[in-house]
Amino acid sequence: MTTQALDRRFSVAPMLDWTDRHCRTFHRKLSKHAVLYTEMITTGAILFGKGDYLAFGEHELPVALQLGGSDPEALAKCAKKADEYGYSEINLNVGCPSDRVQNGRFGACLMAEPQLVAECIAAMKAQTNVPVTVKTRIGIDEQDSYEFLTTLIEAIKDVGCDDFIIHARKAWLQGLSPKENREIPPLDYPRVYQLKKDYPDLHISINGGVKTIEECQHHLTHIDGVMVGREAYSNPFMLSQVDELLYGGEAFTQTRHEVVRSMYDYFEAQMSEGANFWHIARHMLGIFQNQPGARGYRRHLSENGHKKGSGIEVMEKALTFVPEL
Repeated sequence: MTTQALDRRFSVAPMLDWTDRHCRTFHRKLSKHAVLYTEMITTGAILFGKGDYLAFGEHELPVALQLGGSDPEALAKCAKKADEYGYSEINLNVGCPSDRVQNGRFGACLMAEPQLVAECIAAMKAQTNVPVTVKTRIGIDEQDSYEFLTTLIEAIKDVGCDDFIIHARKAWLQGLSPKENREIPPLDYPRVYQLKKDYPDLHISINGGVKTIEECQHHLTHIDGVMVGREAYSNPFMLSQVDELLYGGEAFTQTRHEVVRSMYDYFEAQMSEGANFWHIARHMLGIFQNQPGARGYRRHLSENGHKKGSGIEVMEKALTFVPEL
């Protein structure tokens, strides 16, 4: 498998339970250039789990693996494995605020341990030539000064990491759920812009609250890349504008119906190997967001897609609820 060169102008965020290989296959139908991320995968799952957590298809490239962990040796082993699998990038999560992550001493709580993060990055870089990157918040709890953030950036930069994705909110490690941590702490885009001004040689991407391609274009006048999460998942057709408007590529010409039907070969191949129809189809619920008939499409797919024996005929029926333009 050949590692594809990365242009990180636009990426789809790692999202637990969402950005699996089925989701990435669907998103790749809408953009050739967007960098797609795995869900966060822990070092323990990779090193000791029974499944093959790193498998992906070459058609998904460019794909970045996001790792969760805080043990340099374990992360180094995982980075080496990821390199062998052909990932385009390996990213360390220093931003997830969930209880499960804190109990494992990784995610956002690592912001308070910049030297440990630097050791982790150095260990990973020693095992791979693939770019190693960091995704972090702008602060945690009461530790939310600009200096707190730059102390972390400096420590990581000093071991040769020059690519950062900054979620422009701080995280509250106590008192807020992961969902609330994505919504309640206020966004501070100017702080991320300031980081780029102060560290012009670093590649800085911004994450948090971005909903439109126009907003992406605005951010790109200040920083190097934009990562979109929930909006890309709930309204995936926005990805059809990425190649033309953000990368200067060809305009996307397929209709939403054509995009859905372009997935049928994948459905058949996966289901012939035992995959469940719904596990793939659930990622496609938002393709007709804001279109006439979208509610009927979603309802039919949701009510029937999980039933035993469901297949492409369920999707075809769902498509009849939406006028084919």
